[in-house]
Amino acid sequence: MASAVLPSGSLCAAAAAAAAAPPGLRLRLRLLLLLLSAAALIPTGDGQNLITEDVTVVEGEVATISCRVKNSDDSVIQLLNPNRQTIYFRDFRPLKDSRFQLVNFSNSELRVSLTNVSISDEGRYFCQLYTDPPQEIYTTITVLVPPRNLMIDIQKDTAVEGEEIEVNCTAMASKPATTIRWFKGNKELTGKSEVEEWSDMYTVTSQLMLTVGKEDDGVPVICLVDHPAVKDMQTQRYLEVQYKPQVHIQLTYPPQGLTREGDTLELTCEAIGKPQPVMVNWVRLDDDLPQHAVVSGSNLLINNLNKTDNGTYRCEASNVVGTAHSDYTLYVYDPPTTIPPPTTTTTTTTILTIITDTTATTEPAVHDSRAGEDNSIRAVDHAVIGGVVAVVVFAMLCLLIILGRYFARHKGTYFTHEAKGADDAADADTAIINAEGGQNNSEEKKEYFI
Repeated sequence: MASAVLPSGSLCAAAAAAAAAPPGLRLRLRLLLLLLSAAALIPTGDGQNLITEDVTVVEGEVATISCRVKNSDDSVIQLLNPNRQTIYFRDFRPLKDSRFQLVNFSNSELRVSLTNVSISDEGRYFCQLYTDPPQEIYTTITVLVPPRNLMIDIQKDTAVEGEEIEVNCTAMASKPATTIRWFKGNKELTGKSEVEEWSDMYTVTSQLMLTVGKEDDGVPVICLVDHPAVKDMQTQRYLEVQYKPQVHIQLTYPPQGLTREGDTLELTCEAIGKPQPVMVNWVRLDDDLPQHAVVSGSNLLINNLNKTDNGTYRCEASNVVGTAHSDYTLYVYDPPTTIPPPTTTTTTTTILTIITDTTATTEPAVHDSRAGEDNSIRAVDHAVIGGVVAVVVFAMLCLLIILGRYFARHKGTYFTHEAKGADDAADADTAIINAEGGQNNSEEKKEYFI
């Protein structure tokens, strides 16, 4: 190790001069002698380098400062705070701050920990190496401070659908400034932020303008903090939105939806809103409700329907937000046509098959009792006509078959007795006169064909 060594004669001469000097100069000469003696012990430091890194730490946690020497030759290492006070000289701690603790000391490293870091500990810390000339580098401690408090505030506790409300979120006393993000449910929204600085700390306020609908009722509005000192820090408020009723008419009876004279009609009014409607009202457009109509709560019942009951029936529901309604159009049809009983088993089977297949394809609509009825009536009429024609054709065929068989059985040769005995007559006149008594037996010669 190379050293800068002063001649011993020079040190002795300096000591003698200091002893003979006046009192005022004597003190100065002694200080110079101490510096010269210390310089004699400082190595030249050829090839030695100090190395350190900046430190970022969250408030309240532990920061570790490391002063390392590359190519060390046992030179003295010292650590100083931002106020140039010595924290550690080699492995000795002159500063009376117990938060500083020696982690490691060797010829090539001085490592010190600082517990319970606060914002006041932020700054530059110096590593010094006593070489000739001395070396010095610094490391910077940066302290991160998470928001002290996170608050969300909604302008109105209860909003009405279609209304625009203001929502504010405040992150207080953070370092660096906080970034605030907004979410409504799983959807991210954009707010407007303002930053206020006070004593190296930052308070951020973000404002969100939100137009609410009935689908937002019960949905959380989330204020999320994006800051390097904290993860998953958020607060939320649930929206409470009032909305007018939603009304729907349900056909309870008849289940198939086809209304005929003499049937019973039952309708149920379903109304949902916030606040919930306490009552519903049934009316008939352009006319009064039938006298035989019965209203029971949300139900409307009409027995023994007739065509005077035709019309549009409306269910109305209301709350503090507004009124809504739903309509049902009633059309009463004639009762089913009665078909005479068939004369043959084959005909009965054919007619029943046609009627069953036709009616199985007709389905009336729920909110209009006329839906599908015209097609149904036409299909039934065509089926009846077709059945009658089939019966007539079948009867004619049967009759023709019977007559044919009858004539086939009675087929043969027929003779009369009008010319009996005329074979021997000489001429025609004589034959006529001799034909077994002539005119006297005319009654006996009559033939009857049955």
